[in-house]
Amino acid sequence: MGLMSKLLGGGSASTEDYVELDVDDFDADASTARVQIRFAEISDKNDVIDIKDVVYDGDIVVADIIRHTTSDRTMEHITDELKQVAREVGGDIVQKEDDQLIITPGGVGISRSKIGR
Repeated sequence: MGLMSKLLGGGSASTEDYVELDVDDFDADASTARVQIRFAEISDKNDVIDIKDVVYDGDIVVADIIRHTTSDRTMEHITDELKQVAREVGGDIVQKEDDQLIITPGGVGISRSKIGR
């Protein structure tokens, strides 16, 4: 399943639905972008430290929380910590189904509705 399908939900996708992109086709250097989307996996509470640093530095984090259930006390603590970070920086946080958290820095909001609805 593609990232956008996974983020937004939707039908199944196959490898035929994707086109291989060559980085050399782009003029911009992503490493010089002002804001980057970073991916993380939360295995335990220690992973939150790195995520906090990234959000404080102004990047967006998509965190895989598949190893935890939403009723897990550790996950509740992790979510509370990340909500606090989002409040402190003026950002936003949402949980996408049971497997992802998306945390943004200040000035970046997350719409709660899908495009076209």
